[in-house]
Amino acid sequence: MSAPPVPRAPHRLGVHLVDGGADVAVLASHADAVELCLLHPDPSSSDGWAERRIALRGPQHGVWHAHVPGVEAGQRYGFRAHGRWDPAAGLRYNPAKLLVDPYARGLTGEVVLGQAVHGHRVDEHGGSPGSTPELDPTDSRGAVPHSVVVDDRFDAPPVPRPQVAWEDTVIYEAHVRGLTMRLPGVPPELRGTYAGLAHPATIDHLRGLGVTTIELLPIHAAASEPHLVRRGLTNYWGYNTLGFFAPEPRYATRAAQEAGPQAVLAEVKGMVHLLHQAGLEVLLDVVYNHTCEGGTDGLQLSWRGLDPTVYYLHDGGTPARFADVTGCGNSLDFRRPRVVQMALDSLRYWVADVGVDGFRFDLAVTLGRDDDGFTPHHPFLVALQTDPVLAGTKLIAEPWDVGPGGWRTGAFPEPLGEWNDRFRNAVRSFWLADPAQAAHGRPGHGVRDLATRLAGSADLFGYSDPPLMRGVVASINYVTAHDGFTLADLVSYEHKRNEANGEQNRDGTDDNRSWNHGVEGPVRDEVVVPEVMPLRRRSMRNLLGTLLLAAGTPMITAGDEIGRTQRGNNNAYCLDDETSWVDWELEPWQRDLLATTRHLLRLRSTHPALRTSSFFRGQPRAGAPWPDLDWRLADGGPFDHHTWHDAGVRTLQMVRSTPSGASALLVVNGTLDVAEVVLARGPQERWELRWDSTWEHPEEQRSAAINGVLHPAAGERTALDPLSMRVYTT
Repeated sequence: MSAPPVPRAPHRLGVHLVDGGADVAVLASHADAVELCLLHPDPSSSDGWAERRIALRGPQHGVWHAHVPGVEAGQRYGFRAHGRWDPAAGLRYNPAKLLVDPYARGLTGEVVLGQAVHGHRVDEHGGSPGSTPELDPTDSRGAVPHSVVVDDRFDAPPVPRPQVAWEDTVIYEAHVRGLTMRLPGVPPELRGTYAGLAHPATIDHLRGLGVTTIELLPIHAAASEPHLVRRGLTNYWGYNTLGFFAPEPRYATRAAQEAGPQAVLAEVKGMVHLLHQAGLEVLLDVVYNHTCEGGTDGLQLSWRGLDPTVYYLHDGGTPARFADVTGCGNSLDFRRPRVVQMALDSLRYWVADVGVDGFRFDLAVTLGRDDDGFTPHHPFLVALQTDPVLAGTKLIAEPWDVGPGGWRTGAFPEPLGEWNDRFRNAVRSFWLADPAQAAHGRPGHGVRDLATRLAGSADLFGYSDPPLMRGVVASINYVTAHDGFTLADLVSYEHKRNEANGEQNRDGTDDNRSWNHGVEGPVRDEVVVPEVMPLRRRSMRNLLGTLLLAAGTPMITAGDEIGRTQRGNNNAYCLDDETSWVDWELEPWQRDLLATTRHLLRLRSTHPALRTSSFFRGQPRAGAPWPDLDWRLADGGPFDHHTWHDAGVRTLQMVRSTPSGASALLVVNGTLDVAEVVLARGPQERWELRWDSTWEHPEEQRSAAINGVLHPAAGERTALDPLSMRVYTT
């Protein structure tokens, strides 16, 4: 049989339609041969499929390639790789296994657990029966997802990207499915889908709330871990990637799923298009640190069968074992140029072809590891700084992994922002953990750490060349995220309730810094304990107010604006049910909390002193007569070294000013007692009270006006309720 024609661009990995057929290229640098397998329905076969195998040319620089005439959109395919079976050396070539194309734009089908999806023989528990893994001859064609050729063209007219400035950005972290599964106004057939996310009812909520940017939990095609499947659960969050180019089909409408991957991709592009029309940016949470193939003896679905010692980080020992710095069984090896290339190709595709506006990188420290550990000068991170396709997109790092030296908050280069776990911990400690201790007569912390977080965390993000270049916007401030307690559960539980996960409540963090306000979980009878619920609601408002008014880029977790609960589960990654879905049937207090969140975001967006991209200097800017940041004690006097380090000082005033004279005053009382405060001075003689966390609803501002406390003078005395904060502006 003659060799297939040479593709026009043999270096372009994946399967791409061209005139008359498709160009094919796949990396398998250690293989002896690679075949493209074109799949066709065959009712007479045991699995319902037949295949035509085409031997690829190569390898050319590790890549096997061909031009295949007659291939059209919708064609199912996979690869079979031939080579050494030498697990001790890390090589596990097994042509009985049909392999997913790492560059597939579309995937269809599910992983069917069993012997077929392992390259080696396994016992009934999925483990290796002997000391040396033995090659398994079972064909996997009917037990693995199939890659599908798609046409990337999309005919909708282009919509300009919103391009929201960092200082104006408010991020809303959401799950495609969980956000709309119960959202009134979204038709039942669209709930939990890409189309449902872009429905006018969803958009109306997002725009009315005041967020600018929606960050979606992973929508790359994913597979559930075997231990979850055996328990009848699923990886709901999706941090277990099967394809870095293909969208997850589960989140498409039934009609799109039935029509195939081409329609699924069109629905994703349509979602981005409509959100852009509404002025909303779209960020994707992406997982390039590991794949769904599991540990050393895990599944053989794609990368493991094509080029395992190139794609995966190994420990360097004999026999070869995967090195795991992710806690997920494997780690992609970002010391390898081809791994860096795959991640960059994926990012460029989602920006240039799908239209998204940026990314949040899960366990991003793994992506910056070389032979000596993490470095901010890693080639992948340098590429993010310099790539012309990614220029202008929003890039955010989760700045840790579980490997040596894995906590790196503040160490990433510009223009990346970073999730600021120190902000989360400081805010929770100040408003929840410390008062819980104080209620039992035990000491807590002062205001120094909280003040540092309110001012943009210069201790973490100020180190650059030149100093302070990254600005406060590099700090992605958050109090909650998908991982951990919800806002409502933070104020209702001191202990996690993860029994539904099937891991005997061992999973999930124990460092929650939460406070149940005296009653664990739901309050069954508010008549018996009438003070608990008002205190919980105030604590939620304190947390939200601190988050949304601090310097930096705030991130809200979907549902926190309405007090969503997961009933104490702080690791609901495997629960695709009412535990994880946002419940939009609101009680009166939830409507009040929603109104408060909207009010705070309007205040942030309309007042220039509450938005900044630069670090504060503590001195006037551009010839202005007033410093851009001033700290004051409760009596109006300045902080000194002693008071900053005094754990008993839990009241402070923060004055932020712009060169134009606009100012904002945040007053915080973190004690269990009423605090007498002498209002700090600012550029103007009088302040206007804009919000008080004791207000159940922002309309209580009218009562303040009636009582004559809406426009106090600088230097005037006022009383702050225990555990409360206020915001004044000029």
